[in-house]
Amino acid sequence: MPVFHENRLGFVLKVLIQPRSSKNIIIGLHGDALKIKLTAPPVGGAANKMCVQYLAKRLKIPRSSLEIISGQTSRKKSVLIKYKDGDDSQPERKRLAGLIESLLVTGKRK
Repeated sequence: MPVFHENRLGFVLKVLIQPRSSKNIIIGLHGDALKIKLTAPPVGGAANKMCVQYLAKRLKIPRSSLEIISGQTSRKKSVLIKYKDGDDSQPERKRLAGLIESLLVTGKRK
């Protein structure tokens, strides 16, 4: 199964979160998900919030463009990366796909 796929609102990225890490870092692929270590604990939605903040920072997009659509109480999550202003044109699709692929390639970089 692919790590990310497109739907009518944007792209869905599968992530595996490891909370309470010493630093926020993308580890790389783990099965069919992108493994991310986060410093936040898995209580009170802290790890979910940090996951969105960290991905937004790495993708250089607003946090409002990201939404956890499944796995709110699980380590395995699906994150929706929304099209900018609902624009599902070919250039916007390429832009988002390129950003996501850059995450998959960077691996252990901060």
